[in-house]
Amino acid sequence: MTTGTLYIIAAPSGAGKTSLVKQLADTLDNLTVSISHTTRQARPGEVDGQDYYFISVPTFEAMLKTQAFVEHAQVFDNFYGTAQQTVATNLAKGLDVILEIDWQGAQQIRSIFPDSVSIFILPPSTDVLRQRLTNRAQDDEQTIARRMRDAVTEMQHHNEFDYLIVNDVFEQALGELTSILIAQRLRLAKQHSRLNTLLSSLLSGR
Repeated sequence: MTTGTLYIIAAPSGAGKTSLVKQLADTLDNLTVSISHTTRQARPGEVDGQDYYFISVPTFEAMLKTQAFVEHAQVFDNFYGTAQQTVATNLAKGLDVILEIDWQGAQQIRSIFPDSVSIFILPPSTDVLRQRLTNRAQDDEQTIARRMRDAVTEMQHHNEFDYLIVNDVFEQALGELTSILIAQRLRLAKQHSRLNTLLSSLLSGR
């Protein structure tokens, strides 16, 4: 069985990354989205174990000490981490795995998984990004201003990624994201493993 591909998808807050990833996961088979651990409070509608594993700071620190995370980062005043065992298990099963992480986590992942594929999602403009953050109605003006400042820092790292997508028209951005994953699955090394029996038959003339 061929191992899965690890995908890193990053974006500034409000760029629409989560919506794109959710739709992508609903569209493609053999794909799973890694659920991160976080110390932040759940937002309205979020479910523990489905959107994130919501844990306390002491629990997070205990997991750090046991090296349970393959990557971790501090975003705003909260901590986020990806469980190493879950990622390794899913890749070994042949599943493609998506990590929704920031540029700090992406740097850590690349050092451990050099064959990972990274994708950065941009908003079409600063004004649109601010409007999306405002429309979420989850943050006050001070927090939105902070997210806008941090978005600039996040976007400055876009050139560290393999692919760049602008999420202006959702359907178009989703199509581009889907195309990347399909193209990766069609690479020669992946197809050699999947089509071993067919290739043996074709090349033997049987």
